[in-house]
Amino acid sequence: MVNPKHLATFLLGAAAGAAIMKYNSMNDEEKEKMMSDLKAKADTVKNEAEEGINKLKDYFDELKTKGEEVMKDHLANTENLMNDLFNPKKDDTKTA
Repeated sequence: MVNPKHLATFLLGAAAGAAIMKYNSMNDEEKEKMMSDLKAKADTVKNEAEEGINKLKDYFDELKTKGEEVMKDHLANTENLMNDLFNPKKDDTKTA
């Protein structure tokens, strides 16, 4: 029985073999052009990844700031609620 993992491995091996055959059939000028194109694409991917990391840092800093502000607002409300629950104000008007 053919396992999907084995089929994928076979297909990847066949693709690698075809790529090696294609590379070996190129002349030196074509090889240099292909390598320079690959380097340019790798640099583009690297730059996009770095931009993404910087955006993530800014996003998490913004979330942290907003979270701190929300916590400060809610902390005061929670503190007042707890004081009202556990330290009830004494009522000066008592009924007899």
